[in-house]
Amino acid sequence: MDMKTLTAVVRKEDRMFVAQCPEIGTTSQGHTLDEALANLKEATELYLEEFPQKGSHRPIVTTFEVDDDAKA
Repeated sequence: MDMKTLTAVVRKEDRMFVAQCPEIGTTSQGHTLDEALANLKEATELYLEEFPQKGSHRPIVTTFEVDDDAKA
């Protein structure tokens, strides 16, 4: 079985962790970070079974700044 390394972006929303995979576009959540990542892995594997990806595209992850006065 070939393994593929993908990116997970996780953020805390209220009482849940939301995890997203930018390469594939899958999203999942969980009550803990580990649960959110496990759910994301499962969702991504199921998605890839149905919609195999051709090639691999790594996201560019960077940061940027906004003015402190900007409304969120």
